[in-house]
Amino acid sequence: MDLSDSREDYLEAIYLICKEKEVARVKNIAEQLNVSIGSVNYAINALSNSGLIKHKRYGYIELTEKGRKLGKKISKKHQLIKDFLIKILSVDEKIAEKDACRIEHDISNQTLKKIDSFLRLYKKEGNSDESY
Repeated sequence: MDLSDSREDYLEAIYLICKEKEVARVKNIAEQLNVSIGSVNYAINALSNSGLIKHKRYGYIELTEKGRKLGKKISKKHQLIKDFLIKILSVDEKIAEKDACRIEHDISNQTLKKIDSFLRLYKKEGNSDESY
């Protein structure tokens, strides 16, 4: 499925909120992404039409199985890039967060796999206590 960068950001935000709270509200998404409620409603309609979320007007937002899988994939990609920027390149955490959000939309699968392999090797050699 080919989503716009903006829709990926919304789906990732919904995934992270649902991971913490099981369901999301429009207000939660607006606060997390620092956007208007109107923008969230527009995105919610598009994601619902794509079969990625379930939402009844004024109700909770839930991910479909398809939406959960895609949201998880986007979130993992974001975290992998952010970890690489912070741990390997020593980028400031706030800058790494912003850069990872931009990079995650355009990075190739090949490059992402290479970063993942590099971070796994980095961890294996005792440079980190986190798993990738």
